Amino acid sequence: MAEKDYHAFRETHVSLLPLAVGLVFFAASLTPSLIPREWFVQGVLGGLVMAIGYMTGRFALTLWRLAELPLPRGRLATTGDLLALLPAIAIAVWNLFRATDWQNSVRVRVAMEPTDGVHSLRVLLLAMLVFLLCFVLGRLVQRFYDLLHDRLDIVMRRRTANLLGLVAIGAILFIGTREGILPAAMDAADDFYETGQDLFDPEISPPADPRMAGSVASLVDWGAMGRPGRDFIRGGPDENMISAFTGRTAKKPIRVYVGRAQAETPEERAEVALAELKRLGAFERKILIVASPTGTGWLDPGAHGTIEYMHDGDIATVAVQYSYLQSPLALIFETASGLDQASATMHAVYSYWTSLPPDRRPAFYLAGISLGAWSSMYSFDIFQMVNDPINGALWAGPPFPSDLWRRAVAARKTDSPYVLPQVGEGELFRFASQFADPHEHGAPWGRMRIVFLQYASDPIVFFDPGAIWRRPVWMREPPAPDVSPDLSFMPVVTQFQLALDMALSKELPRGYGHNYVARDYIDAWVEVTRPEGWTAADTEQLKAWCGPQSGHGCHNEKTGLSLGR
Repeated sequence: MAEKDYHAFRETHVSLLPLAVGLVFFAASLTPSLIPREWFVQGVLGGLVMAIGYMTGRFALTLWRLAELPLPRGRLATTGDLLALLPAIAIAVWNLFRATDWQNSVRVRVAMEPTDGVHSLRVLLLAMLVFLLCFVLGRLVQRFYDLLHDRLDIVMRRRTANLLGLVAIGAILFIGTREGILPAAMDAADDFYETGQDLFDPEISPPADPRMAGSVASLVDWGAMGRPGRDFIRGGPDENMISAFTGRTAKKPIRVYVGRAQAETPEERAEVALAELKRLGAFERKILIVASPTGTGWLDPGAHGTIEYMHDGDIATVAVQYSYLQSPLALIFETASGLDQASATMHAVYSYWTSLPPDRRPAFYLAGISLGAWSSMYSFDIFQMVNDPINGALWAGPPFPSDLWRRAVAARKTDSPYVLPQVGEGELFRFASQFADPHEHGAPWGRMRIVFLQYASDPIVFFDPGAIWRRPVWMREPPAPDVSPDLSFMPVVTQFQLALDMALSKELPRGYGHNYVARDYIDAWVEVTRPEGWTAADTEQLKAWCGPQSGHGCHNEKTGLSLGR
């Protein structure tokens, strides 16, 4: 490479051709995805995506120059840049005008009021600001590369120095963030959330009832539970509330929760959970549920309160915490912790359960939402239980990396939709949403009953890592009722949109996105557990009791409503 060409490669001004690529990326970012976006969110997304597009263009030019291929010069180069830039500007302007309609096409599908506008000017200004910030950061990386290259160029051929410089910069950035900065940040975040649970949670005394986990008689440390655990133990219906609904005598549901701070290792925490289950007589109940919490330790009240009503409170539920991080962070950085804890808990409880006579032990189910669903699926070892299987599972909002979910979807009938697949005749796996309950399959169940509850508008479920270069399968099919028909695909951009959707997945009204509601759990639990004597009328009455969009289980203060059975 000639010296003047190398210095051209090191230029610091904005190149027009990469800028055109960046503007096309920005325009594509204005198209709708699964979650509606406010103007400031759209501005940040647009700026980041524009920076990615610009970087892509610059990288292509870099490779071209490193290969020492000829480049147009002078008037020809200027003309080519303008021919690329002007259409890109036109596309960006056109998409800015259409952005409001696109966002409203999403909002109306998820029960949100249409917006008057996304403030296109604000979006544009914020996007440009974010782009400039990214540009400056990129120049700093470029400067670091230049310094490294200059030193390598002294001892080796320039082409080799170019290649090694790029590899070294990539390795330093990856290792420095993945192995250094990020793990330290995650540890600090865990400590922060743990401390926050203690500082900001009002002082609540342990339960006085010795039949409750965390009481004086309990083997579980009340203080080590954290707020999610204490909420779970204190929440849900008691025997009186259940009787008020059913008109029959009910039992007080057993709930056991072991906090992460209870013990050092997953195995130790699992043993405490098992011991507490034994103490409370959980294995003498009709139903036993091993539930896996989300990253923060949260358990969805809508999943657990509903089934406790169905079975007259004759249920024991156990959960063990593994993290304090918000689920999107735990999904990326603490995957192993969740999988290890779920496996340890399942092994401890299942091993004891199988030691009991089959006619003197409870029906055994797994449950979880979001990361809890993923870790719960991981603990589901079909080879371990081939001779003595559990009774079933209900997994809501299963994250896209969940191996069992992915294999089930891959086995779907080709004429069934990706977002609501049919696997075989529904003997083992069934899928449900807010628009379809698992009973609609119609075929008889097999020995185990597993239901995946998932909303088509949930990006936690339908994020696709391959969207960086190919259209996701569900985008090739007619859209579900809660998905905009205006969704379009563009490499790289669509993946960024879906990644942002994951972060915003709980910003939708209940019953959409990643906000699962009691109403939809009810249909699923009926299929999975088949309550004795339960009818379709009972299902509708329980839905009415819980409320149409209840996100807090069925903790209903109404009285006088009875099934009359």
